[in-house]
This record gives sequence, C-alpha cells and structure tokens, in this order.
Amino acid sequence: MPSTTLQTGHVGLNVTDLARSIDFYRAVLDLKVTAEGTDPERRFALLGRDGRLVVTLWQQSSGTFAPGNPGLHHLSFEVETLDEVRATERLLRELGAEFAYDGVVPHREGSASGGIFFTDPDGIRLEVYTRAGVDETEATAPTTGAPTCGFF
Repeated sequence: MPSTTLQTGHVGLNVTDLARSIDFYRAVLDLKVTAEGTDPERRFALLGRDGRLVVTLWQQSSGTFAPGNPGLHHLSFEVETLDEVRATERLLRELGAEFAYDGVVPHREGSASGGIFFTDPDGIRLEVYTRAGVDETEATAPTTGAPTCGFF
C-alpha cells in the first residue's frame, strides 16, 4: 500500500568545486551548512533550513552539467511571493548567474504561477517560482503547446 505521507526529500547534486557551490547555495537559497565532509576523497556538504535537509553537495565530478543526458532535468524551489522571485533574480544577477530567459516567465498552465530559470556554477538548471501573482500580460511563455518550463 502506498504511503499517504510521501513528500520530496533532499536533492543530492554532484559538483566540481564544493566551496564554490556551498557559497552559491547559501547565498541564493539562504541554506545553512549542517554537516560537511572534508576527507579529500569524500568531500560533501549537507545544506538545510529550519531543521530540514534540502540539498546535499558531493564533490565528485568534473566538467559541467549535461542537460542532454538522462537524469535531472532541472531542480525547482518554490517561494511564497512574486517579490521573493524578483529579489532572488536581483541577487543572482549580482552573482553573475546565467539565465535561460530575461525576467519572470509565466508557466501558462491555468494559474498565475511563474518563475526564473538559471544555472548554478556547474551548469545545473534551477528554477525559483511562485504559485501566484505572475501576470501573463507582463511576459510571455517561451514555449507554446507544452507545459511551460523555462528549460523545455
């Protein structure tokens, strides 16, 4: 019998430079390092907020994220308001992050949801969105005929 309490847990990401990734995720998502492995052969960091593990970072890769390979499409984080999405966008611009589109992109899925689509220092595709408050007259969805994701 399936569980009725199923929720998404933390997400583990392979990164090339643990310190750089810790700095990025702490700044952008306001996460705290709750544990860190410093053994040169097994470097990792556990990042969370409010007593909950959100992201684990594992320094065990090289190169950049390959979106054309099977695996993670993108990782999305929800915030309460459009103002929070825009504040995150401003911070990311200060950090020099790369964006898939300029500004907030509406999801076009029958609601007023939308967000920003960007990459982390290793090219991992990320989204910060809100469920409400995005006016489709302010911006257009980048893809027609499909559920809008800024990385379709």
